Amino acid sequence: MRSIGEMARASGLNPGTLRFYDSAGVFVPAAVDPHTGYRWYAEEQLPDARLLARLRRVGLPLAGITRVLTGSPAEARAELDAHLRRLEDGLTDARRELSAVRCLLDSREFPVPQTRLTVPAPALAAALDAVRFAAPADAALPAVAGIFLDAEDGVLHLVATDRYRLAVADCPAALSGPPASALLPTALADAARALLADAEEAELTLDGGLFTIRAAGRSLSGERAEADFPDYRRLLRLEPTHRVTLTAADLRALPEDDGSTTLTATVADALPDASSPADLLVHVNREFLLQAAGAAEQLVLELGGPIGPLAIRFPSRADTFSLLMPIAR
Repeated sequence: MRSIGEMARASGLNPGTLRFYDSAGVFVPAAVDPHTGYRWYAEEQLPDARLLARLRRVGLPLAGITRVLTGSPAEARAELDAHLRRLEDGLTDARRELSAVRCLLDSREFPVPQTRLTVPAPALAAALDAVRFAAPADAALPAVAGIFLDAEDGVLHLVATDRYRLAVADCPAALSGPPASALLPTALADAARALLADAEEAELTLDGGLFTIRAAGRSLSGERAEADFPDYRRLLRLEPTHRVTLTAADLRALPEDDGSTTLTATVADALPDASSPADLLVHVNREFLLQAAGAAEQLVLELGGPIGPLAIRFPSRADTFSLLMPIAR
């Protein structure tokens, strides 16, 4: 048997960390002296302690460490793969943010070049319609009070959120100039949508703080919002455990209980790589759910737990989807 100090030196975990993992039920000693409270660890626990130290160094969350230590080899490998994807995504986010910081620093010395986008007007109109329901009606929350345009080579992402739901739609775009983004106040986005009627093509220009749209011989300009829109890309990295396909009629037939709808996913709906699948109940705001579904005839719902975001996807519109936060019951 090893004392806690001996186990700490052999494993690379300090005694305080070992006490924490004991209290969390993740890595408990083989025996505890009932009189002194001293913890004693068995020799065969050392490999797990060293494994725990490595998992801790790479930032694996506590729940993930538990699954690696107690799950099957397949479940442990799946947990490590998922964590590696999160780390890679985090590195991508860091690179994007640093790139934006460099652009801001450069803009202090040099004028920011104009960004121009040419997009199919019907596709842009459809994308605006797909996300408009999630845009706040007022400016009480400046950082999300509008529709966010995120332009990169070949695609324009449109995003709206009121913090309880989030909608994303993509539109093909020909980009001239550097990638750029802008938060359009809701009123300006609505005016831009009205300009697209009967147009075949639209040109969007982001020039400093000014947004301009031209379509069918008409044009509209307005000031973009100064607030920094939240990093929506982080919210899109879901790890669903269940997937349910249903028709719009099925969705509307679900019973309502005090403004909410209960969605049910069974073991049969579990994804092949989901660990420990089980029946799942998720409660959501019924009005928000129906607004997200819109006029779609068929939907795919992806669930990741009773308190995780619900993803609403459309087989006929792969470039559009929504996230809806559950409500407590």
